[in-house]
Amino acid sequence: MRKILIAEDDKLLNKTLNFNLTSDGFNVSSVHTYRDAVQYIKEIEFDIALLDINLPDGNGLDLCEEIRGRGQHTYIIFITANDKESDMLKGYRAGGADYVTKPFSVMVLCKKVAAVLANLELRAPQHDVFDDGHLKIDFSEQSAALGGQPLDFTPKEYRTLFLFVKNPRIILTKRQILEKLWDIDGDFVEEHTLVSIISRIRKKIEAKGHKYIKTAYGMGYQWMGGEQNKS
Repeated sequence: MRKILIAEDDKLLNKTLNFNLTSDGFNVSSVHTYRDAVQYIKEIEFDIALLDINLPDGNGLDLCEEIRGRGQHTYIIFITANDKESDMLKGYRAGGADYVTKPFSVMVLCKKVAAVLANLELRAPQHDVFDDGHLKIDFSEQSAALGGQPLDFTPKEYRTLFLFVKNPRIILTKRQILEKLWDIDGDFVEEHTLVSIISRIRKKIEAKGHKYIKTAYGMGYQWMGGEQNKS
C-alpha cells in the first residue's frame, strides 16, 4: 500500500486530507509539527509527502531537505499560502515536485495524488513479472520473451500491458486506458494511437493459439492471460 505523509498545522485541512486519502485506499500518516514529521521520516520512506511550508516549529522546505538528505525518493508537494514566484522557486530548488497554493480544492488535490501514484507505479513497478510459461514480461527490467524468444516492446506498450496484467479478466474502457497512459508529463495519447498500440501488442504476443487481449465491442478491452483458443 502506498504511503503518504501529511505535514499540515491546519487541523481541519489535515483531517480532511487524511480522511479523503485514506478513503482512497492509501496508508496516511498525518502530523501538525516539523518535529513529528522528522520522526516519521526517520522511520519510513513515503511515496508522497504533502508539506505545509509554514509549520509552528519549522518549515516544509527544511523537511524537504531532510527527506532528500536521507536519499529518499519521495514525491514532494508543497502546500502554502505563499503564491509569489520567488517562494515557488525556493520550493523547487529544495527538491519539491509540485506546489499547491491555498485555498485549493481538496478533491482536486486528492485526484492529483492518485494520478501521481498511478504513474509512479507504471514507471517503476516493483519487480512485477507476468509469466504464464509461454509469455514472460518483466516490467521492472522492461524485458520480454515469447516461447523463449526475446520480444521488443515500446515504453507505451509496456505501460499498456502492465495495466492489463494488473486487471485480469476486467474490461478496461478505452477512456480508462487513455487516462492511465496520459502521464504527468502531459504526453497525451489519442484513441487512434491506443488502437494502434493494442494492435501491435497483439501481433507480437498472440500466436500458436494463445489469446491475450479480447475486444469488448463498444466498451474496451479485456486481458485473457493467454487463454487457449478453442478453434
